[in-house]
Amino acid sequence: MAQKKNTTDLTELLLQCVGQADPMLSMLEWLCAQLMEAEVAEQVGAEKSERAENRSGYRCGYRPRRLDTRMGTMYLMVPKVRQGGYIPFFVTERKRSEAALIQVIQEAFVQGVSTRKMEKLARSLGIENLSRSQVSEMTKGLNEQVSEFRSRSLAKAIYPVLWVDALYEKVRVNGRVVSMAVLVVCGVDEHGHREVLAVEPMAEESRDSYLFLFQSLKARGLVTPQLIISDANAGLIAAIREGFPGASWQRCKVHFMRNILAHIPQRDKKPFATELKEIWLAPSAEIARKRATELAEK
Repeated sequence: MAQKKNTTDLTELLLQCVGQADPMLSMLEWLCAQLMEAEVAEQVGAEKSERAENRSGYRCGYRPRRLDTRMGTMYLMVPKVRQGGYIPFFVTERKRSEAALIQVIQEAFVQGVSTRKMEKLARSLGIENLSRSQVSEMTKGLNEQVSEFRSRSLAKAIYPVLWVDALYEKVRVNGRVVSMAVLVVCGVDEHGHREVLAVEPMAEESRDSYLFLFQSLKARGLVTPQLIISDANAGLIAAIREGFPGASWQRCKVHFMRNILAHIPQRDKKPFATELKEIWLAPSAEIARKRATELAEK
């Protein structure tokens, strides 16, 4: 008889859920309520309104909590416990999903997806409370991380060798997408570890912009390196001489090869590049000069 009654109760419950606007969400809400009641009963050592000598706590009403799930948004009445409090286990586990959601939103933000599109995407997944203001709040952490990275101290290590170059990227400025020079500085410390020291967007690649970059690096504690490697940009070379007096400069072989290959016909580029690389792979400076002379004559 008990089994038949339980079956009848379950059937009535299912019929009630089917009559709701979102049957699956209604069933999930009921299941969460049952799980919370069972978990609280185990925590306090007694069922609701039950008298028990070995109970370890007491209930003290309910508190509403909004919960966003993949099926949609629902409102739960979470039981309150006087001593120790109570947080449903599925809410605790859900924090991992929330962290993953924040990472996805931050990645989308970095890739240029607008907050309006993120809001529409969240609604299509049944998440109602992910507004544009919340997306902006989540992405604030990125600005803090970037600011901390760009202003961190460089006084704890010595970088004997630096690589300096510029990348041209599309950047949104005052509502317009423009091309900007992103100056990048990489360094190798005394233990051989390579590290990005600076990423600085500038309106142009010039002596003044590079000199400003070098001064900011020194203000962060960078010691003058022994060697700086870059392309043959005249403004960059001038900034190196003024910003890091005493440092040696070497032309980047990759940029140098590109400059040379720009004067070679397309049909001859591949065999010429192979011979050109052999110059840098020479075991000694004498052999390298000999190979360079032979290639130039050829």
